[in-house]
Amino acid sequence: MIKKESKNVSRQRRHARVRNKITGTKTCPRLNVFRSNSNIFVQLIDDEAGNTLASSSSVELKIKNGGNIEGAVLVGKDIAKKAKQKKITKVVFDRGGYLYHGRVKALAEAARENGLEF
Repeated sequence: MIKKESKNVSRQRRHARVRNKITGTKTCPRLNVFRSNSNIFVQLIDDEAGNTLASSSSVELKIKNGGNIEGAVLVGKDIAKKAKQKKITKVVFDRGGYLYHGRVKALAEAARENGLEF
């Protein structure tokens, strides 16, 4: 019988590979994405100091169905607004081991449209 490892273990491996190559600074933080089945979460992280500069989520925004593309777009707009308030324009995008497709892509495009550069 073939034993297949879980999708989450594979995702964590991909994420670790990506994290070896990218880091966030105070002037250019890492935009980290985590998505669950029902919600989506995003953080701006300064890896040098180990601080979260700003965060947003579908839970925080009280979106009824945060597990869809519309919810991801709203979270992307919100994180871009919070970044502007902290005078952050450039970020490094960390897709968290997920494919750049669907909710992750919608969040990234919404953040770009609202002023973040990556």
